[in-house]
Amino acid sequence: MGIFEPFRAIGYTTSSVPFSVQRLGTEAFVTVSVGKAFQIYNCAKLTVVLVGPQLPKKIRALASYRDYTFAAYGTDIAVFKRSHQVATWSNHNAKVNLLLLFGEHILSADIDGNLYIWGFKGIDENLEPVGHIKLDENFTPSCIMHPDTYLNKVIIGSQEGSLQLWNISTKKKLYEFKGWKSSICSCVSSPALDVVAIGCADGKVHVHNIRYDEEIVTFTHSTRGAVTALSFSTDGQPLLASGGSSGVISIWNLEKRRLQSVIKEAHDGSVLTLHFFVNEPVLLSSSSDNSIKMWIFDTSDGDARLLRFRSGHSAPPQCIRFYANGRHILSAGQDRAFRLFSIIQDHQSRELSQHHITKRAKKLRVKEEEIKLKPVIAFDCAEIRERDWCNVVTCHMDTAQAYVWRLQNFVLGEHILKPRPENPTPVKACAISACGNFAILGTAGGWIERFNLQSGSSRGSYVDPSERCGSAHEGEVVGIACDSTNTHMISAGYHGDIKVWDFKGRGVPSRWEVGSSVVRIVFNRLNGLLAVATDDLIIRLFDVVASRMVRKFEGHTDRITDMCFSEDGKWLLSSSMDGSLRVWDVILARQIDALHVDVSVTALSLSPNMDILATSHVDQNGVYLWVNQSMFSGVSKVGSYASGKRVVSVKLPSVSSTKGSEAEDIDQPVGNSAQIEDALPTLVLQIPDLVTLSSYPKSQWQSLINLDVIKERNKPIEPPKKPEKAPFFLPSVPSLSGEIMFKPTGSTNEAKGGEESSRIKGALAPSVFLQVLQSSAEMKNFSEFTDFIKTLSPSSLDMELRILQIVGDEDEEEPEKLAPIELLLDYFIDETACRNNFDFVQAVIRVFLKIHGETIRRQLQLQDKASKLQDVQRNTWHRVDKMFQSARCMVTFLSNSQF
Repeated sequence: MGIFEPFRAIGYTTSSVPFSVQRLGTEAFVTVSVGKAFQIYNCAKLTVVLVGPQLPKKIRALASYRDYTFAAYGTDIAVFKRSHQVATWSNHNAKVNLLLLFGEHILSADIDGNLYIWGFKGIDENLEPVGHIKLDENFTPSCIMHPDTYLNKVIIGSQEGSLQLWNISTKKKLYEFKGWKSSICSCVSSPALDVVAIGCADGKVHVHNIRYDEEIVTFTHSTRGAVTALSFSTDGQPLLASGGSSGVISIWNLEKRRLQSVIKEAHDGSVLTLHFFVNEPVLLSSSSDNSIKMWIFDTSDGDARLLRFRSGHSAPPQCIRFYANGRHILSAGQDRAFRLFSIIQDHQSRELSQHHITKRAKKLRVKEEEIKLKPVIAFDCAEIRERDWCNVVTCHMDTAQAYVWRLQNFVLGEHILKPRPENPTPVKACAISACGNFAILGTAGGWIERFNLQSGSSRGSYVDPSERCGSAHEGEVVGIACDSTNTHMISAGYHGDIKVWDFKGRGVPSRWEVGSSVVRIVFNRLNGLLAVATDDLIIRLFDVVASRMVRKFEGHTDRITDMCFSEDGKWLLSSSMDGSLRVWDVILARQIDALHVDVSVTALSLSPNMDILATSHVDQNGVYLWVNQSMFSGVSKVGSYASGKRVVSVKLPSVSSTKGSEAEDIDQPVGNSAQIEDALPTLVLQIPDLVTLSSYPKSQWQSLINLDVIKERNKPIEPPKKPEKAPFFLPSVPSLSGEIMFKPTGSTNEAKGGEESSRIKGALAPSVFLQVLQSSAEMKNFSEFTDFIKTLSPSSLDMELRILQIVGDEDEEEPEKLAPIELLLDYFIDETACRNNFDFVQAVIRVFLKIHGETIRRQLQLQDKASKLQDVQRNTWHRVDKMFQSARCMVTFLSNSQF
């Protein structure tokens, strides 16, 4: 595994698999598929309550019952209890496309016409089906349902247009309906007995009496496409909802036998599932456009209104960028949506408003897509002015104007930026200055113009007198960037000309030619380096101030799609259509890591903290997150990745954020991680002139220092009272280790004698504390002893130190009693000199001196070691305090200065 390891995918709400609804108590939950995993939403607010693990293949069907979730993938069916897989059913030889919950059984049907019956009671013991039904040869099942009050019977619809009634108990076909000469896409049971609704591929809905095989009523969709979903209302209103492949939901009145209302453009894709909640005027719908919506029928005219929804991109995102210190991601997709994703809580993700699209579409009687802005091809943002005015500017496909957004309110701004209105050409590049006051736009005609974001007014254009066309560049402006002090503005033309402009004077102090067509540029404001990707698949780094090339990176074999610098400017990340994602070290001028994914990366962004990398991919509607291993591992292994040619093949992150992604080396197989770590050079953790703190919780060593105060505070106010009827306990003797030592029953004298003998034996045998201390002193390595005392509680460690306390007024003490104290002083000297676990060791030294200070004062041999400890302590802290003093002086100087 390289520097970046797959973490999880965000932006996925549902896929093209019908959902499953169940009710637990008073709450309803919906289980949806998201590729190879499943998610469970609480229908009250559509918040995610559970994410299932990654499966080997995409889920094709779902069913749920209480804590159990059944997911069909390929030819197998996985059974989950909450998020843990408890069984796998593998009797099918063809792909399973239908699942039905039937009492205490699950029915599964594959494309070859095999119907299996599974019992999930006692699932751990029995993994075999309890029944099997082979359907007719010319019968491909397309839907399955259980009509109410029909015991052990199911109705199966087919792609050939026939409908059959089967008894799963006797495994016999009871009846075959005549059909409607069209493929059956959906069927559902109604609240009325013997009545079902069947949706066909020709756009017709048939309400049929299955007892007498008679047609009750037929409805026809006004839009072309199949009827893919049906649901009956159960709140007393005689309503039938039908969804089609065009994304329209129709509401039919069964009493009046006519169309009551239509939800136009309910979804951008085919409606997969519809579900009326029990005794509620609420309809839940899902679609292949990656959205789930809830509609409520509470208006006076009976029309439905949108109650709540969850959605993501319905088309792959093209541009992504971290925002809000890495907590959010701005994403622009081909679906004309501009979204803000939260990497912490999915329910905080939302689409930025484009000012009442739905109302304007209804008023103008056009589709919402025609009113929405065209897909975003480039954008830039500045967090510094978020509360003042619009802080995001976007360029759109084939649009001669740029739009501004205010992220504080998540809405489109009031200003429209129109560069060169007398000769408009599409805007291709944009940038916002570091101060957040100005936006610079570049067009396809080579024009560059600066705008004020607060007023939306033009603040001048950048014109190069040497250009014949009277603009900034002869061809298209590929990229624009600004430095951190509004001194320079950098622009790149398609034909390979890079120009550095005076930001205020708008002159051209320097320029140079790259020698190839420019694809993309990225500028780092910290180090002043400009990365330029060209058509010859080479990335060149230029020093803008010196106007010369300082680095050249080669390795990509196909068009470079995106680049980004790390926040400190030491890394450059690049992606290509060859499926590779490469990490270049700017200082070392070499590649330090390379990943290869099956789906090419189209955009990438590294968080300001450098802990998470976000990528978007071809034909993928989500945003994928990768974790920077060097930020979380105990030892930095960046040096081990700098092999230059080593490429690691990695699977994309999954929605479940579990370790389902595997990696394998293209050049050589990946061995045991422990062997790899042993082969790598061990890097020294200790930084010269600094101290290393322990990972011990601060509350633990603070409790050790203030243990006397804590005991005084927790002292009981009243003495313990003897209960009236004391329970029976075995007589026991407490020990320091916490283990209970039962003493044998006997006379009082025998008990006293036993106590005295146990005390003598305890005094003769050294404790574990002393044993570890002595063994560490013999090996001259106290790391084991440090790890041991870290495992002790503050009270246990205080007790171990107090046991060594010498009580008496004699000046001459026994050497045996002074030996443990002398060993502890040696330990403190060694650990302080190594500068490891500095905070924890200082707390232990304080308690040690508080207990044994008087003994050390009386003994000359201990005084020498104490003086040595004092010298080591003074030298160690003096170096750190000197650096602290430098920082304090600088802060004091800056705080008193007036700018």
